Amino acid sequence: MRLLACLLAATMLSAAPAHAEEPAVSAPVAAAAPALDFQRVFASPSLNGPVPRGVKLSPDGRWLTLLRSRAEDRERYDLWGYDRTTREWRMLVDSTKLSSGKELSEAEKMQRERLRIGDLKGVVSYDWAADGKALLVPVDGEVWLVPLEGSPRRLAVPQGALNPALSPKGQWLSFVQGQNLAVQTVEKLAAGEPAPQVTPDGGSKDGLVSWGTAEFVADEEMDRHTGTWWAPDDSRIAVARVDDSPLLVVTRAAIGADGTKTYEQRYPKAGTANSLVELWVQRPGGEERVKVDLGPDPDIYLARVDWAPDAKTLYVQRQNRAQTRLDLLSVDPATGKASVLLTEIAAPKSWINLTNNYRFLKDGSLIWWSERDGFGHLYRFKGGRWTQLTRGKWVVSKLVGVDEKNGRAFLLGNRDDPLAEQLYALDLKQPGKLAALGEAGWMHDAGMDKTGQALLVTRSSPIQPPQVYLADTTGKRLEWVEENRLDADHPYAPYLAAHRAPKFGTIPAADGTPLHWKMIAPPMVPGKRYPVFFSHYGGPTSQVVTRGWGGALQQAVVNQGYIWFELDNRGVEGRGVDFASPIWRAMGGVEVEDQAAGARFLKTLPEVDPSRIATYGWSYGGYMTIKMLQADPGLYAAGIAGAPVTRWELYDTHYTERYMGDPRTDVAAYERASALPNSAKVKDPLLIVHGMADDNVVFENSSALIAKMQGEGVPFEMMLYPGYTHRVSGPKVGVHLWQTIFSFLEKHLGPGGGR
Repeated sequence: MRLLACLLAATMLSAAPAHAEEPAVSAPVAAAAPALDFQRVFASPSLNGPVPRGVKLSPDGRWLTLLRSRAEDRERYDLWGYDRTTREWRMLVDSTKLSSGKELSEAEKMQRERLRIGDLKGVVSYDWAADGKALLVPVDGEVWLVPLEGSPRRLAVPQGALNPALSPKGQWLSFVQGQNLAVQTVEKLAAGEPAPQVTPDGGSKDGLVSWGTAEFVADEEMDRHTGTWWAPDDSRIAVARVDDSPLLVVTRAAIGADGTKTYEQRYPKAGTANSLVELWVQRPGGEERVKVDLGPDPDIYLARVDWAPDAKTLYVQRQNRAQTRLDLLSVDPATGKASVLLTEIAAPKSWINLTNNYRFLKDGSLIWWSERDGFGHLYRFKGGRWTQLTRGKWVVSKLVGVDEKNGRAFLLGNRDDPLAEQLYALDLKQPGKLAALGEAGWMHDAGMDKTGQALLVTRSSPIQPPQVYLADTTGKRLEWVEENRLDADHPYAPYLAAHRAPKFGTIPAADGTPLHWKMIAPPMVPGKRYPVFFSHYGGPTSQVVTRGWGGALQQAVVNQGYIWFELDNRGVEGRGVDFASPIWRAMGGVEVEDQAAGARFLKTLPEVDPSRIATYGWSYGGYMTIKMLQADPGLYAAGIAGAPVTRWELYDTHYTERYMGDPRTDVAAYERASALPNSAKVKDPLLIVHGMADDNVVFENSSALIAKMQGEGVPFEMMLYPGYTHRVSGPKVGVHLWQTIFSFLEKHLGPGGGR
C-alpha cells in the first residue's frame, strides 16, 4: 500500500465537472512504465495478485484454509492452510496430484456454470470434518478425505456424484447418484464400502425425477445450490424431490469447433411451467420419511430451508410464483406439519428479494432482513413481535455473523458511502447503534465463524487489489491471510507508475435522482479530446460504480487512449425499493434513459470527443447496448453487445417474471422490452458477440436478432465463439475477444487517443 501510494499516477481531467469527487491520491505519471496490453491482462499470474477463494476456519479455530491459484495457471486452484499456532503456511492439497484428468459429467458442468466457476480447475470447493483433523475435497468428480497428517484417501463415491456434503457432526456423507440421494458413514466410505440410496424413485418418469439437487431456477437465480439439508445433530436430513416433467422441452445446441451437440433440455421459459418441487424429511438411512406441507398451491418456489439450532424445528421459506409474497413456515420434522411464522409482502409495483441475511438464534428469536420500510434493513422477531435493528436511507447488504453470547451482530452496509460497503458491529440491545470496523473509502466483504468470534475481512480500493485478513470482533487486524502487498514482487508492480485512479461523481436522472458515475482517463494533452469506452450493465442487482479495485482490464482499455466511464442507472439494487422498482414491467426503459443522460453529460466535457463515445455491455449489458442504439440513434458512435438477451420470453421464469410479470398476461410489457421489434432503428455501427454453447443467455437470442437485422437490410458486425458458454474468457480467447472489440472501434472511431 505504501509503495503504491508513492508510485500511483492519478487521473486528473483537464476540467473537473460539477459534482465530481477528486481521487485520494495524486502523483506524477512515470514515463518509463511498460504498456499494459490485453495479452498481459489474461496471462498468468493474475495482475490482481494472489486473491484467495473459499476462505474458512477449521472447527477448532487452529487452521485457516483457502483456495489459491497457481502462478503458472491462474484458473487452477490448490488448497492451502495456515496453522495459527506455528504461523506457517503449507499446501494441504496439490490439485495436480489428486487430479484424475477425467472430463466432468454434463450435470457437473452445468452446476459449475450456475456457480460461475465453469472455467476453474483443480480444487473448487471443500469442507472441514467436524473434528478439525481432515477435509473433504472433491477433485475432478472424485471425492477425497484429506487428513492433516497422513495421506489422502479416495472415498467410495462414484465418479460424477453431485453435491457431496458432510453432516454437521461429521459422521455421515451424503451425495446424489443416479438422481437419488445416497448416504453412508465417512468411516465406511473410506474403507471402500459404497453408499446405499436412501430415496425411492429418483430417475423415474423417464429420468425426470431427482432427489437432493436444486432445480434449474433455484441454482441459477435463487442462490440455492443444493437440495439437501442436514439437521445440526445428524439425526435427520431434509431432501428436495424435483419433478421436471412439467417443464417445456427445448433443444439447446452447443456449437463447437469440431461439431455440434444438441441437448433436449427441460427449461422453464418465462410464462411456462416450473418444476414441481416437494420437501421431505427422513432419517439418514431413509427411515421415517415424511412430506412437508408446503401448502395447497404447487406452483411456488422452495426458496430456503434451515434447521433450528436444537434440530427440533425445520424452517422453510415459500415464495409465490409472482414473487410478491414470502412466507416463513415452521415445520415439525417428525410429521411434516407446517404453520406460517411470518409473511413478507412486496411494495406495490415491486417484488420480494431473496437473501441469506437471516439467523435463527438459540434463544428462539430470529434476525431477519426486510425491505418493508423501503430499504433493506435488519429486524429481530421474537414471540410475534418485531424490533427494527437498523434504519435509514441506506441498505444492509449482508448479515455477516452473530455473537449470541455478547449480543452483537456484524453486517455490511452502505450507511456512510453508497459506493463503499463498510463493515459494522451492531449492539442487539441498542438498535441503531453501529460501529464501523473497516477503513473508510474501501470496499469490504467479510465472513465469520459460526459463533461470531472471528472475522475474515476482504477489502479493496481503487488503488489496492483485494486484501484478506483475520480480525477480532473490534475489527482489529490479527494477521494477514493475504496481504497482496503491491511491492516490487507483485505481478502488477511494473504497471503501477502508469495506473490511473478513478474519479467519481453524480448527474441527475430525469426525475432528479442522483446517478453515480466512475471515470478513468489516460494522461491527457491540454486542448485535445479523447474517445470514451462507455461500459455498462444496467440490470437489477449489479452495482458497478464502487470504490473497489477495478482490475487490470479497465486500465488496459485506458491504455488504448480511451476514457473509461460507468454509470449506475435506476433499477440497480443497493439504494432502496424506490430506486430499484422503476424497471417493474418496464425493462429496457428507464435504464436506457439514464445511460443516455450519462452520454449527454460526457458530451459536455471539454476533454471528451463527443463524436467518439462507444458503448459496451455483456449479458444484460449486451441487451442494453442494443436498446440504447435503438432509442438514441447518433448519440453513440458505436456499440458492442456481448451475449445479449433480445426476447425476455427466452429467459427463465424466476428472474424474468420477478421484474416483467407473466408474458401470458403482461404481453405489452414484453413487447416493449424486446430488442427485436425496433431492430431497424439501429443506425450506428454494432458488433454482436456470443458464445455458441451459451446455456444461460442461449444463442437463439443473438440468432433471432441477426436474422431480423439481415431481413431488414441493417448492417452490423459479429464475432461468434464456438464451444464457449456465457463466459468468453481465457489466456488466448480473452485476448482475441478484446482485440476484436478494439479493431472494431478503430475501424469506426479511429485510433484511440486525443485529437
